[in-house]
Amino acid sequence: MGAGKTTVGRAVARRLDRPFFDSDHEIEARTGARIPVIFELEGEAGFRDRESQVITDLTLQQNIVLATGGGAVLRPENRRALQSNGLVVYLRANPHDLWLRTRRDKNRPLLQTEDPKARLEELYEVRDPLYRECAHFVIETGRPSVNGLVNMVLMQLEMAGVAKHPAS
Repeated sequence: MGAGKTTVGRAVARRLDRPFFDSDHEIEARTGARIPVIFELEGEAGFRDRESQVITDLTLQQNIVLATGGGAVLRPENRRALQSNGLVVYLRANPHDLWLRTRRDKNRPLLQTEDPKARLEELYEVRDPLYRECAHFVIETGRPSVNGLVNMVLMQLEMAGVAKHPAS
């Protein structure tokens, strides 16, 4: 949550001339409701059910770039679908940086708590090992620009033989 999956994913897709999908945006398009509303009406479990269906559908497509929601890795079936149907890039950021990036975002239901920074640390403890289990590549986000992260992702994909590194 807040690592830059959508921003970097969209830029990678543009550079590779491939379709881009964001699983959260796809859920909103299919339901006609924003993520916070889905959480409010169906709870996290209902949202995760919808997320699993969207990930299953999207990972069956070829030659796309997909950004998932931060909690997509919580379900084993999502990790399997992602890992077996493509290359998974984990944009890893520390909880403090994630908090700085998300602290004013009211569109993140899991952070609407008394202490969002502590919540991010809890989520990180659970999710980091799952991302590492599922990822083909881990890229530390640190402080590079979006363009720098995009170039790192493209270099990893090129080394894996998946894509030619287009000119910047």
